[in-house]
Amino acid sequence: MEGEMGEGLKKKITIGVCVMEKKVKCGSEAFSGPMLQILERLQAFGEFEIVHFGDKVILEEPIERWPICDCLIAFYSTGYPLGRAEAYASLRKPFLVNELGQQHLLHDRRKVYERLEMFGIPIPRYALVNREFPNQELDYFIEGEDFVEVHGNRFWKPFVEKPVDGDNHSIMIYYPSSAGGGMKELFRKVGNRSSEFHPEVRRVRREGSYIYEEFMPTGGTDVKVYTVGPEYAHAEARKSPVVDGVVMRNHDGKEINCFLFRSDILFYLLQVCGFDLLRCEGRSYVCDVNGWSFVKNSYKYYDDAACVLRKMFLDAKAPHLSSTIPPTLPWKVSEPVQPLEGLTRQGSGIIGAFGQAEELRCVIAVIRHGDRTPKQKVKLKVTEEKLLNLMLKYNGGRPRTETKLKSAVQLQDLLDATRILVPRTRPGRESDSEAEDIEHAEKLRQVKAVLEEGGHFSGIYRKVQLKPLKWVKVPKINGDGEEERPTEALMVLKYGGVLTHAGRKQAEELGRYFRNNMYPGEGTGLLRLHSTYRHDLKIYSSDEGRVQMSAAAFAKGLLDLEGQLTPILVSLVSKDSSMLDGLDNASIEIKEAKARLSEIITLGTKAVHNIGSPEQPWMVDGAGLPPNASELLPKLAKLTKKVTEQVRILAKDEDEELAETSAYDVIPPYDQAKALGKTNIDVDRIAAGLPCGSEGFLLMFARWRKLERDFYNERKGRFDITQIPDVYDSCKYDLLHNAHLNLEGLDELFKVAQLLADGVIPNEYGINPKQKLKIGSKIARRLLGKILIDLRNTSDEAISVAELKSNQESNSASSTVKDDTDYQSKPHSKIEGSRRTSFTSDVSMDQDDDEDKETKYRLDPKYANVKTPDRHVRTRLYFTSESHIHSLMNVLRYCNIDESLQGEPSLVSDNGLERLYNTRELDYMSYIVLRMFENTEVALEDPKRFRIEMTFSRGADLSPLESTDSWLHQEHTLPIMGPERLQEVGSCLTMETMEKMMRPFAMPPEDFPPPSIPQGFSGYFSKSAAVLERLVNLWPFNKHTAVAVAAAAATAAGGGSSSTSNGKH
Repeated sequence: MEGEMGEGLKKKITIGVCVMEKKVKCGSEAFSGPMLQILERLQAFGEFEIVHFGDKVILEEPIERWPICDCLIAFYSTGYPLGRAEAYASLRKPFLVNELGQQHLLHDRRKVYERLEMFGIPIPRYALVNREFPNQELDYFIEGEDFVEVHGNRFWKPFVEKPVDGDNHSIMIYYPSSAGGGMKELFRKVGNRSSEFHPEVRRVRREGSYIYEEFMPTGGTDVKVYTVGPEYAHAEARKSPVVDGVVMRNHDGKEINCFLFRSDILFYLLQVCGFDLLRCEGRSYVCDVNGWSFVKNSYKYYDDAACVLRKMFLDAKAPHLSSTIPPTLPWKVSEPVQPLEGLTRQGSGIIGAFGQAEELRCVIAVIRHGDRTPKQKVKLKVTEEKLLNLMLKYNGGRPRTETKLKSAVQLQDLLDATRILVPRTRPGRESDSEAEDIEHAEKLRQVKAVLEEGGHFSGIYRKVQLKPLKWVKVPKINGDGEEERPTEALMVLKYGGVLTHAGRKQAEELGRYFRNNMYPGEGTGLLRLHSTYRHDLKIYSSDEGRVQMSAAAFAKGLLDLEGQLTPILVSLVSKDSSMLDGLDNASIEIKEAKARLSEIITLGTKAVHNIGSPEQPWMVDGAGLPPNASELLPKLAKLTKKVTEQVRILAKDEDEELAETSAYDVIPPYDQAKALGKTNIDVDRIAAGLPCGSEGFLLMFARWRKLERDFYNERKGRFDITQIPDVYDSCKYDLLHNAHLNLEGLDELFKVAQLLADGVIPNEYGINPKQKLKIGSKIARRLLGKILIDLRNTSDEAISVAELKSNQESNSASSTVKDDTDYQSKPHSKIEGSRRTSFTSDVSMDQDDDEDKETKYRLDPKYANVKTPDRHVRTRLYFTSESHIHSLMNVLRYCNIDESLQGEPSLVSDNGLERLYNTRELDYMSYIVLRMFENTEVALEDPKRFRIEMTFSRGADLSPLESTDSWLHQEHTLPIMGPERLQEVGSCLTMETMEKMMRPFAMPPEDFPPPSIPQGFSGYFSKSAAVLERLVNLWPFNKHTAVAVAAAAATAAGGGSSSTSNGKH
């Protein structure tokens, strides 16, 4: 064989390998180094003689005595004398695979970016900060709390900070205070780690010169591209170090990567190199270029690289010889067969299996946030000049304009002012009574305590509004006329509602449950799908901090991540307040429902609506209320007062301890920054007899005192039933987290509050089914529209895949490329989720980019060792609050009573309706799941091709009094109930039926706003790219086939991502 390959060559072509020895071999590993693997294949062709220079020659011998060669492989690594290699190349003039002079560029990231821009290759938006000496002050560089500004170019957090020195791999990502703040450092792999999060670091470095770069969310996956010549590229997907910094390894300890595509690609710096891609919004951006780089542990890559280099050498030194690849490669190395993970086909498992032909196509889940602290609000009128001046400072000096204080700087200013004012009476105003002055001072003390809570301001859980109420005209300081000055303002401080350690634990455990039970493959299946770009994941959250952190903790469990939540939140979660926040659309109807509810409870009246039968108790007004509700109200008030008095005594003792210290000393603070990642209780605080979490006795007393006063007005003898959920909320929280305080009567209060709350809470979203449907459709209209879009996009894509697959099977191989092209031009539903900017801004529902603007890239099943390349699952997760869970559920179960759907059966079975009626509370981490299955043996036009399964969970719906488990009290965490079916076993809810029943209540696709400007990426890939990835067959390696896919890969040539090994963004 070797003789045949060398025929036609009188003398073999000499290839000099002028590299450090460590780059050729990998010690005693079973796999020799990638360089050695490729050289052995080149030698097997019989046309080349390989000469290794060796370290002694490279470092010590004069270049005149170095071996003479026809072709030279030389590249820089640590300790390599690049200048000597350049001198040798100038002397002997061999053919160079990589130009040596270009390699100097790689040591300076500024020069790399300049060269990339010169050739029009997309890179992230960036700016340079050049310092001549450490800590040099620069007039063009400004650092704010949540941004840096360079020459007027502002970068909002999250942003990336890179040293200009290309050999310095300490790269920082700074996160916004709205996401908890902090910094993540990326670095070269040390063991299994390639990054570390520092929650306390908020200011950027100043000891050197840096590049500041826009952070581009990549969905937790980076892409590393390896090029060999201008027409070959190999890409690998890797778990991004931005997410958790833990390198995934197999049982042999090798890093796990997913091989994505080969394509025609042209790179302008070096023939053989590696570069990092950031895949964002369907486009690719280069964020780093490495020197000579090779893929590890891929025999297929070694084969391809050897073939490309062979052609390169022959074209340069023996162009008269054919460089066509022989039909049988001359080496006898077979790629070891790796065990395929068991991605078995999976039916429902909930409402019955529908045969082995079913494939899971879509998982949609709407999930309530985890366990939280009670939400609180303090209102007080202020006349103090310091507070009024503070309002003017942050509203631009406009005396009639409301001011919102949320940033750390703003809240610190407010705290400083409050600390001075707390011990004093209010100046400049005659008090109506001494009691009023005392009340005002207490509220100021409460504001001070809230602001001091946590040790620092994360900006995610506290906010203050200052609303001007009164004004006067005063002479201007310069004497030129008059101006208005505020004399009184309303201060509203909102706090609490913080996700507890138990809430984080619940969310993470639920994510693990989904990973192990909602997808095929018995737990490993989802991670396998995700790592091979067959899992299209997008996670949405409302604007509330507790909801955002629940989403991040869930993602941590779902994708088996480690580390703090802030990087996960910024990388994987999109905020969409318009879809998942607020009750404004139904505020009038909710007010009417609460008024009617109050009437039913206080007067004991009920009225049955003439819809449904008497066997359906959920059809009456006020369904679920206890018959003796009016009798329970005085008891609730009495018990609330009893608990409040006990907490008052505890707060008084704490206040006396504080009085002995200075105004600036506080109890050792509960560190909210560290708490963001904790899933266990603060043992030291519990042992000290303090309340769990960040709440002190003063704030605990303020919470209970407010409940006591708001629930029952003694002067008017009137009960406010809207406070019942808040009383129940506080009871449950203290029973779970503060049982060690032994508050007498708390358990009895909880039982009474639970009886009332179980009836009040569901009826606040509608007093009867008709009103529940009306309110639910108004609150969840946008969410319902998005869910229908998710389902329709999934079915349309699956049908297109099936059609294309059928065409490919029926047509000859020569028509395969044409089929791919035909599919790319096929119209599709364009609405697909949201796009993401940096985390500091909200997103809105946008349309997908036009198909012709999408970058197509392909999953190569032979590279990826994937048994089911056509398996693809779309996951959409929507994290929200109690109101949206109730609203969505009410539409699902009562949609058929709408006039337009009279006579249609409910989407929920009778047993399901009864189950929901007996489920009085959709507690923390409750969820509704829709899973779509495709029956591949049913005709494409058959409505039963797609089946939808609906399940729900009551969440952590377990009373703290029901469990005697000591673990429950030690961990303060209630378990999450498993899923329950909403349909009968064996029933088949088709896509057509789902759309018919939901469409009257959902926002139409055309009402979703179109995209305005290109924004961040919120998923993994778009529809066309996903289809091509799943369907691509391994094409023969030759130039003609590579050209056929050139258009699909052109953008990837200028694309970008980060490498865990190099610690890039």
